[in-house]
Amino acid sequence: MRVKRTQAVLAAVAAAMALTLSACGGGSIQNAKQPAGSKDCGDLNMAVNPWVGYEANAYVVGYIAQTKLGCTVNYKDLDEQVSWKGFGNGTVDVVIENWGHPELQKKYMASKGGDGTAVDAGLTGNDGVIGWYVPPWMKDKYPDITDWHNLNKYASLFKTPESGDLGTFYDGDPGFVTNDEALVKNLNLNYKVVFTGSETALIEAFRKAEENKTPMIGYFYEPQWFLAEVPLVKVNLPKYTPGCDSDPTKVACDYPPYPLNKVVSKDFADSGSPAYTLVKNFNWNNDDQNLVAKYIAQDQMDPEEAAKKWVDANQDKVNAWLKGTGVTS
Repeated sequence: MRVKRTQAVLAAVAAAMALTLSACGGGSIQNAKQPAGSKDCGDLNMAVNPWVGYEANAYVVGYIAQTKLGCTVNYKDLDEQVSWKGFGNGTVDVVIENWGHPELQKKYMASKGGDGTAVDAGLTGNDGVIGWYVPPWMKDKYPDITDWHNLNKYASLFKTPESGDLGTFYDGDPGFVTNDEALVKNLNLNYKVVFTGSETALIEAFRKAEENKTPMIGYFYEPQWFLAEVPLVKVNLPKYTPGCDSDPTKVACDYPPYPLNKVVSKDFADSGSPAYTLVKNFNWNNDDQNLVAKYIAQDQMDPEEAAKKWVDANQDKVNAWLKGTGVTS
């Protein structure tokens, strides 16, 4: 999820960043024995972008590739732009959860006029939503706050040292897809966008805002396990219509729906690796992803253990993903 931004981490959130959700810590997992009947898999270079839902996708697919196909799985902690760049130099085979990125498609996909190093590998089955949210207590106390027309009326509630006389609007990781600075400007809102620096910090800020009944407004998205803990309330921005976001500097509408997809390198797609078939077949829903993400983020499970727990309980889905690879579970 991403575009450009400036980091400004909240003092109140800084401690939370130390409790980072990312247990993915780069590295490789190897399976010494090739499963009988499978084609040679070799290395699988999986980008891991910095949000826990992506991590859930990556480790479930990677765990199956390792244990069923005999792949050597290399997890690489990268932001989205660097991940796509890796398609051309052989360092990345798979981006397992892509949030649109028309600018990257135009650069790397032949079908969009790019250099042809990236190939679409189909939908993940997850429906992505990005938007502006407030904690539930604010909706209860200020029922009209979910209409963007009323945000200036409440701007003073959101003042912080980072924003001066303006209200603070919180974003997460500086790499996430965001139109928020343009929205603030083009909707003439008396707010300043401040970056918490990570998904972990953004979640902790919303959690504390609900617990302590302190004002907060910020960027958030689904699928995301945290919404089961704190059901954030979406603010209604001007309705999205196709093309309303075509000029990033002039955006004055809500985010589009994001049917999330998988993107792979052209070399990987042409390699004949059974891992490519697995990636193509991979398809689950928001509840599946949120459950694995909860295991990692809330239950503090190692991502591989979380993946194993889900895989062991969902053999029918795993079998469907393995069709055409030469092996079954």
